[in-house]
Amino acid sequence: MTLDDPNEEDYRLRLTRHAPDVWRDRAVVAPALKELDAYFQGRLSAFTVPIDLRGVTDFTRRVLRATRRIPFGTLLSYRDVASSIGSPRASRAVGNALGRNPIPIIVPCHRVIMHDGKLGGFTGGLDTKRALLRIEGHALGAPV
Repeated sequence: MTLDDPNEEDYRLRLTRHAPDVWRDRAVVAPALKELDAYFQGRLSAFTVPIDLRGVTDFTRRVLRATRRIPFGTLLSYRDVASSIGSPRASRAVGNALGRNPIPIIVPCHRVIMHDGKLGGFTGGLDTKRALLRIEGHALGAPV
């Protein structure tokens, strides 16, 4: 399941195109589920579960690592993230890399906005991005 497709069967079909040997192992994901539950209950502000970024490009890996370091409640711009990885002119590429984030929320791409304060994009939709930002104390980008 993903933010943009909550149907588990559809998700499994898509996943098997990239990794044909997929099986359900709740024990493996239990630590992440526990942390996500605590986050949504307002009891967690920093994820500690290990992440595996072997399936992404080097550039995307750098973007996701920088994004994972953004503290709870803090917002950075795409430009800020680009600068932090040594590519200050790559704001658009940062946005594209974040659009491919395989583990949103744990890698908090919702904390990245446009330099002018607008929300930018989010794979799970802007309503989801707003909801995540509200959990972290922001009312940014509320619908007009």
